[in-house]
Amino acid sequence: MSTPNIRKLSRRSLLKLGGLGLGAVGLSPLLQSCASPATPAATGAPTLAMTEAMKSAPQNLKMSWWGEVEALGLEKWLNDTIAKFKEETGHTIEPTQQATEVVISEFQTASAAKSAPDLQFLWNAIYHMETAWLGYLEPLNNLLTKEEIWATNPTLLSVYQGDVYRTGWYSASLLMLYNKEIFDKAGLNADVPPKTWDEYMAACDKIKTAGFIPMSAGLQDGFWGDWYFTGVQPQNLDTPADVVDLFIGKSSWLDPKNYEGWTRLEELWKAGFLNDDMNSIGLYPGVTLFGQGKAGTTMLVTPLIGSQTELLGGSEKVGAMVIPSFGTGAMAGKPISDCQGFGISSQSEHKEVAADFLRFMHTKERVEAIWHDSKALPVDDSFDVNIIEDPLLKEVWKTWVGNSDIVPYLGGLMPVLFWTDASFVNAQKIVTGEWTPEQCAQNAQDVTNKWIELNPDMVEKYILWTKDLENFQIQT
Repeated sequence: MSTPNIRKLSRRSLLKLGGLGLGAVGLSPLLQSCASPATPAATGAPTLAMTEAMKSAPQNLKMSWWGEVEALGLEKWLNDTIAKFKEETGHTIEPTQQATEVVISEFQTASAAKSAPDLQFLWNAIYHMETAWLGYLEPLNNLLTKEEIWATNPTLLSVYQGDVYRTGWYSASLLMLYNKEIFDKAGLNADVPPKTWDEYMAACDKIKTAGFIPMSAGLQDGFWGDWYFTGVQPQNLDTPADVVDLFIGKSSWLDPKNYEGWTRLEELWKAGFLNDDMNSIGLYPGVTLFGQGKAGTTMLVTPLIGSQTELLGGSEKVGAMVIPSFGTGAMAGKPISDCQGFGISSQSEHKEVAADFLRFMHTKERVEAIWHDSKALPVDDSFDVNIIEDPLLKEVWKTWVGNSDIVPYLGGLMPVLFWTDASFVNAQKIVTGEWTPEQCAQNAQDVTNKWIELNPDMVEKYILWTKDLENFQIQT
């Protein structure tokens, strides 16, 4: 058995990620508004029809990618895909696997030097949108049909002023796991996990009484603060655009409904429902406490499920649950969905060949191979969920991937200054007892005001982005 094969990153290393210091929140990544009702309907899985680019003389393209560190087996899948593509088309793709801390910065630096790879792995939302705003990414709707793009479910957070900059790849959604054996020992119904916050607090009390950590987490590096923010902030809001309104100063963090998430975190901590060493361990050691059988519940992203069930000795011991609801907004109580993806450099001299490779990645055989090779959950419409035999992962796919009634990973909308100085810091200060929820709200407002003052051009971009986000329809 193994622990998650993910590098532990310092805050400094994450702050190297690009012009704004953008980081891979939670390393997943992680938000997918996959298959939202606003998404154009796909007409079926893409097929690799013979294009003019495929008929041309063989070309050599460069690709930079990431993912093996969170889903073992993706490297094999990618190498096989490249080999099959060359066999079919004659074109060569040269892959370079990137370290987590340079996924964004390397592409932006290479683009500024006019030496960008043709194909680039992209995290979602602001983690690739700033690169698009710099003009370094080619709108995919210039190269692929609407049906081809949306069959891959790239998410609405990949859209800016009508242009789409990514195809989807595999799920990186945010959820909670619970230990069924601990639920049984605590006298809880392991077949019916808590749905409301009050139900969850009552369950935590029973888990604590049974001698286990109710919820495991690690905050030393700050990243859990992003996961937590993403899990609770949507609950009193109705659309993703409402979150952006907070970041651009249109709404106030001082409104109690906008800082209720930090109030709930204070409740958890004061009740003793979080591990005592939470501020002394990092994100992944906190998750691993769950895999070690010490905690009743934990928060994580989908690529990490396998490592935790393996540590526990089998997925039959684990259940998945939506983050419990306390809010009154339309986004409360919804699964939070996200995915990873790929884009094409605007500098590529072989954009049509790059587009053909993206098409090939999303043929039905290659999509199903993602699952077989890595157990990552594909997000394509063409994926047949029935090939998943594991009941837990099949349920996760149905709820967090193949479900239209979801919420995107709204932490991906955060400006980096807010990410580090508010989402990280506020969670840490609550747990140390240094700040009240009201003080967290004031800090969030101060950080927001500072970012607005320093980045008026970015504020204008966010305002335009809001118009795209308003198209996301939350089911009620």
